[in-house]
Formats: sequence, structure tokens, C-alpha cells
Amino acid sequence: MTRYPADQLHEEVAYVAYHFHWAHDEVMQLDHRERQRWVTEIARINQRINEQAGGRT
Repeated sequence: MTRYPADQLHEEVAYVAYHFHWAHDEVMQLDHRERQRWVTEIARINQRINEQAGGRT
């Protein structure tokens, strides 16, 4: 059994909690795949927002 790196877990939890304002316990209840999916979706949202903002003068 491989253990999930604690630093990566903390980073994912902080990222999701910060962007969605979810409590630590809520994020920790997500399984690994679901939490990673939310991290990916948040990154896509941020990228889209940054691209749109970059087009403004």
C-alpha cells in the first residue's frame, strides 16, 4: 500500500477550501480522485478567468 504524500494532501485541501470556502472536514471527506478532480476544475476556472482578464485593456 502506497501512502499519499502529506504535503500534497495539505496543498490540495488548502486549494479547494480556499477557492470554494469548504471546511477542512468537508474536503477531507472527499476521496483522493474526487479531490483531485475538484483541484483540476478550480485550476480550469482560474485559467479561464485569467485569460479573460488578460484580454482587457
